Amino acid sequence: MSTTERTTGSDTRMKAVTANEYGGPEVLRLDTVPRPTPEPEEVLIRVRASTVGPANSAMREGRPFPVRFFSGLRRPTSIPGDAFAGEIAAVGRDVTRFAVDDRVFGTIAPESGTHAEYVCVPEEGTLELTPADVSDAEAAAVADNGLTAMLFLRDVADLQPGQSILINGASGGIGTFTVQLAAHVGAEVTGVCSTRNVDLVRSLGADAVIDYTTTDVVGTGETYDVIFDAVGKGSFAQFEDALNPGGLYMTTVPSIGILLDMVRTRLVGEKRAVFAATGMKSAGVRKKYLRELRALLDAGEIHSVIGRRYPVVEIVEAHRYVDTGHKRGTAVVTID
Repeated sequence: MSTTERTTGSDTRMKAVTANEYGGPEVLRLDTVPRPTPEPEEVLIRVRASTVGPANSAMREGRPFPVRFFSGLRRPTSIPGDAFAGEIAAVGRDVTRFAVDDRVFGTIAPESGTHAEYVCVPEEGTLELTPADVSDAEAAAVADNGLTAMLFLRDVADLQPGQSILINGASGGIGTFTVQLAAHVGAEVTGVCSTRNVDLVRSLGADAVIDYTTTDVVGTGETYDVIFDAVGKGSFAQFEDALNPGGLYMTTVPSIGILLDMVRTRLVGEKRAVFAATGMKSAGVRKKYLRELRALLDAGEIHSVIGRRYPVVEIVEAHRYVDTGHKRGTAVVTID
């Protein structure tokens, strides 16, 4: 095997986040593990930033149970994290698109392993060059929450100009990108958030903002073509009356309830309920949308809202923040 490297051949170990059991944030620790070596068609990326969100908490807790088919049945067996931004430290002999020291960002979903100093990614994976004026933290947020928002709006909802969309959790990681992308499409956007985030959501392009601490979202009498529960705290039953005929309710969180609603609404009625595991979309689809997001990012059409940044040595605190359920924008972990 032949690779071109910036690092030396003696660098065989790296720091990474690991866990020996499922549980709360305290099960996480920073450990020393073998550093991966790129295959001929792979690049080795020196990770500078990654993200932490509800999906990472689910993998840490091993709940709901199906996540264990990815992370380990009895205990976590993989390094967490799937989004990344950094620079290329080495390239395999067959790599032609990228070179050592290129700044890149992307995701290895549905695999994990980016809460580490290094990660190997196929050259043809979900990977793009980072725009010159975009920080690693901002790029990692796009690769995670921006890509999820794009996949829901384009692949699940097929949102069109002039359609109306209600975004529950509009100030969160996925929500902040969804507001921007829906507004960019030309949809009529209504965001739902708490009082302290009303101005933020409006600044992202929402036509209307509902403060859920003072207003019953469904009780307003307004109806929408699409309702996106970006934080998964509601249900189809809760929002059904706020959907237009033929409307679509989408959620990011799997549950027995949403699975039953998906079956029922396919058989009966005009309104539909959908859960989508966007991390399981094909690499081709994810690459296409990451390329579009990069263009929007480079043109200044979208930007990342970074709520908090944590050095990787504070990974436990990062998870505790996410577990509060009131995360603003994207929580970023920096790896130095």
